[in-house]
Amino acid sequence: MCGIVGFLGKRQVKEHLLQGLRKLEYRGYESAGLVVMTANGDFSVAKAATGVESLRDLCLKVDALEMPGMIGIAHTRWPTHGGATENNCHPHSSCDGSIWLVHNGVVENFQELRKMLVDKGHKIISETDTELVAHLIEEEMKGVNLETAVRAALPKIVGSFALAIICRAEPDKIIIARRTSPLLIGHIGANEFIIASDSVAILPYTKEIYELHDDELGIITSAGCEYKTFNGDELFKKMIDVDTELGEVDKLGFPHMMLKEIFEQPDVIATVCRGRLLADAGKVKLGGLEKNQDVAARLREIDRVIVVACGTAYYAGLLGSYLFNRIGIQAEAHLASEFLYSQVVYDPRRTMVLAVSQSGETADTIRALEEAKMRGALAVGIVNRVGSRMTRMDDCGIYTRAGFEIGVASTKAFTSQLSVLAMMMLYFGRERGKMALGEGQLLIAELLKMPDKMKKVLAKVAEIEKIAQRFSQAKNFLYLGRGYSYPVALEGALKLKEVSYVHAEGYASGEMKHGPIAMLDENFPVVAIAPRDSIFDKTKSNIMEVAARRAPLVVVTTEDCDDFDQMTEFVIKVPTVEMGCLSPLLTVVALQLFAYYMAVARGLNPDKPRNLAKSVTVE
Repeated sequence: MCGIVGFLGKRQVKEHLLQGLRKLEYRGYESAGLVVMTANGDFSVAKAATGVESLRDLCLKVDALEMPGMIGIAHTRWPTHGGATENNCHPHSSCDGSIWLVHNGVVENFQELRKMLVDKGHKIISETDTELVAHLIEEEMKGVNLETAVRAALPKIVGSFALAIICRAEPDKIIIARRTSPLLIGHIGANEFIIASDSVAILPYTKEIYELHDDELGIITSAGCEYKTFNGDELFKKMIDVDTELGEVDKLGFPHMMLKEIFEQPDVIATVCRGRLLADAGKVKLGGLEKNQDVAARLREIDRVIVVACGTAYYAGLLGSYLFNRIGIQAEAHLASEFLYSQVVYDPRRTMVLAVSQSGETADTIRALEEAKMRGALAVGIVNRVGSRMTRMDDCGIYTRAGFEIGVASTKAFTSQLSVLAMMMLYFGRERGKMALGEGQLLIAELLKMPDKMKKVLAKVAEIEKIAQRFSQAKNFLYLGRGYSYPVALEGALKLKEVSYVHAEGYASGEMKHGPIAMLDENFPVVAIAPRDSIFDKTKSNIMEVAARRAPLVVVTTEDCDDFDQMTEFVIKVPTVEMGCLSPLLTVVALQLFAYYMAVARGLNPDKPRNLAKSVTVE
């Protein structure tokens, strides 16, 4: 979501703040701004609110300004309170302009705070919840220093926040604070520090990185950094381990990060499987599930799995629930935001709540996992980012090893999550005698072949681009799939919406006659996912119903299927998979390419979809 960068050191900081914002650009934003302070306490401020081009426009503004100073804070904003305007753009200041801050998160009691501050004479100039925090600190800063004022103000805020604050009265200091939203500190050396909401902005400077946890402060000066609780108790921080795959941030000749990450998937799947598959034994070794004897004992007693996730991760989790059911473990998938309020009844002693998240910072998923832990369920995470919040709170978990994913529209994270879920099915199936040796060996053999099979799908890029160009002006799409292909239909429709802004619905093929068929005509194209599997005939019947309505038809099927060649000219064939439960790893790649080329054909940048954030860290 929103990105925070701060810098304190012995060099002019404006370029370093901009460089940090560029690193965070992938997270999504609609405005950007920064403030730089001199040693005398003078401020220079620049803001831009021009949608996904805000950072480019901010750089142009800053290039034309001197903006001297060796301390500063910067921000890319994804709106929650108030639209994307310069007035609402961070950083925000107090009434007298002596305090400036940036903020990630949501102040839930903003209406009460606004009324209280206005009654006290404060002049609020934006629509944001963030500005209120600056006025709240100003209200507390009467006869006390900045740290004391911040510590007095924070308990009055209900909600989530990561804050970076500077003040004219103390021009050699940045105070940072966290509750829920991530915030990191990098010690560059020689009395220089960088702060950011994501390690990717820090790693070009240093690998010595520390993390604020909930209800903690950092007081940063050129003399060093002190860490305290909100109550003022001093803390000792250990350096954290971070992933350092920064080379992956470069496009490496690809026109967009999304396309690069689609093409990385064969290597990603190979990495996911490396060292985990025991081919001869037909088993899998998942060290994250063997954390300790207590966890291992609880895993043996699990007879129900509840998957919680959001967006693309939810569709991976939905498919994962099918995999668990396949081996006789009762499983269901819930949107994390709904799980909190749907009052799901389960026996926590025998239930595993499995949270799936690329970032490990997804607010709704974290809240769902917290709720599960509070009720006593076994909390397990499937996460990509090492050291993320979810990895610190789960009882055990598995890393997806997808590497750094920049594209807002998730691609390689999805397929890596599916691969891990397939390995979890193998783990439980073999451990509990629900999967025979031969079946386990076949599953492993198919996973090992998957990178080469993915490359065959990627070789169809020109064919898929041509189909996308043909349909680039369509206004609506219906995606259909049955069984393991139903979550793929949902994910394919989501990808199209995310990057091309074309309305699309994913539907179970059998549900088509219960409503969506009324929409079909020659202007309403349908994408059908139809691998030749155990329910192929049912899916084919639904596709024939689409053709009878003369709706344009795109079919994603397997190489052993010629059934649709005379029905439509738009057939994408992917390699055959002996175990149908793994076919989504191939069919989804074709849909990712289709969505990407739809966006390009419509003149859009798929790396910067409007209104979207890479990591949704607020509820």
